Amino acid sequence: MTPAHRDRSQPGALGLVLARSTRLLGVEPFFMEFITGMEERLVTRDMSVLLHVVPTYEEEIAAYHRWAAGGLVDAVAVVNLVEGDRRPGVLRELGLPAVLVGTWRDDPGLPAVRTDDAGPVRDAVSRLADLGHRVVARVTGPPSLLHTRARTAAQEEACREAGIEAVVVEGDYTAESGARLTAELLKRTPRPTAILYDNDVMAVAGLAAAKDLGVDVPADLSLIAWDDSTLCRLASPPLTTMTVDVHRFGVLVAEAALDHIDGRPAGERWSPTAHFVPRGTTGPAPA
Repeated sequence: MTPAHRDRSQPGALGLVLARSTRLLGVEPFFMEFITGMEERLVTRDMSVLLHVVPTYEEEIAAYHRWAAGGLVDAVAVVNLVEGDRRPGVLRELGLPAVLVGTWRDDPGLPAVRTDDAGPVRDAVSRLADLGHRVVARVTGPPSLLHTRARTAAQEEACREAGIEAVVVEGDYTAESGARLTAELLKRTPRPTAILYDNDVMAVAGLAAAKDLGVDVPADLSLIAWDDSTLCRLASPPLTTMTVDVHRFGVLVAEAALDHIDGRPAGERWSPTAHFVPRGTTGPAPA
């Protein structure tokens, strides 16, 4: 299929389709910071982000067909890549310029802005092991996501090398799953003395759940969030995080898209690597 020619006299757009709950999008800071970074770079070219939120990947693919047929966007950014993802192939068939964002194990055949998912997890586990923690749990994002799988593999390998136990429970990025799964973890025997979370929303909810159960943080339980948003800094105590420069991540994706649109080799870019920022929710393992 050949995409319709877009009217170049009109401002351009970089398309972003998010297959997720609109309710979750309203409380999760990550994508708002990410889009802000994209917009900052695109505005220099009189372009903007065209955001579309749908409930499923099938509806995301349908949106790409409509955009290609109508010439509505210059390119798209594809996020939350999954095992056996159909979207890169569909976009190549449509002739719609695209940038893959995040974890993608194979040769993408498209410009990509990749993320290091393993290194930060290994760093977090190492720091917790140095503090004496012997059972380290993690509340993950959706298990279908490639970056979730990469983090899980890194956690299990790092814990095995450190001689400590890894516990993995599957969340969905919502506060409800963060609270529920934290409560379940704290009823296990042996109980984890440290929990990693795959986003900030689940971590803040997990902190509240621990308090409700009378578990002292960090004396009895250490917590580490992923993504350092205002939510983490305003929590009491403030959450230790694996911090990512999400704004810069968005800028890099926009730059890759502009290179692709202009016919320049976009090459492979890497997003900023998450790094450890200690705050009030990590400490030595309880005796």
